[in-house]
Amino acid sequence: MHTLNEHTRPDELTLLLQPLLAGNDTGLLSEAGSPAIADPGSGLVRLAHDNKIPVIPLVGPSSILLALMASGLNGQQFCFIGYLPIERHARVQTITELEKHSRNHDQTQIFIEAPYRNQGLLELIVQTCLDDTDLCVATNLTSSHESVTTKTIKQWKQKLPDINKIPTIFLLHG
Repeated sequence: MHTLNEHTRPDELTLLLQPLLAGNDTGLLSEAGSPAIADPGSGLVRLAHDNKIPVIPLVGPSSILLALMASGLNGQQFCFIGYLPIERHARVQTITELEKHSRNHDQTQIFIEAPYRNQGLLELIVQTCLDDTDLCVATNLTSSHESVTTKTIKQWKQKLPDINKIPTIFLLHG
């Protein structure tokens, strides 16, 4: 058992690949999500491909896809952005661009944030976006406290939930 995370250096991936090169079956697991989908792992998977090692994906929960499925927003055209910029001006600019892109291309924009910054991001989205833009806030997916709520920005302005330090996926559709 080895740990692969955001601190794993590229040169360490070769060590993680050694059991596979020796002919052993191995697995790449994620504690919450799907490996290589908004989680570490793509570098190791790519290295396996480069070494002609078959990669067999197994179905498991992905909070990104679960949120999209439960949002009621466009699941035919969507884009996962990952994390938005931290600096306020750049963050506002990015939110504005994502909303405009969503409107122009009928595309759901999906993004995440560090749980301790979720509340601030939610407040900024509501301050920045147009009233008729849809926003889905999906929290604690796959837990007993799971919540997926989609409303217009105008509706969100009436009352915001407390999502501070709660794992959250944001989905925006203009």
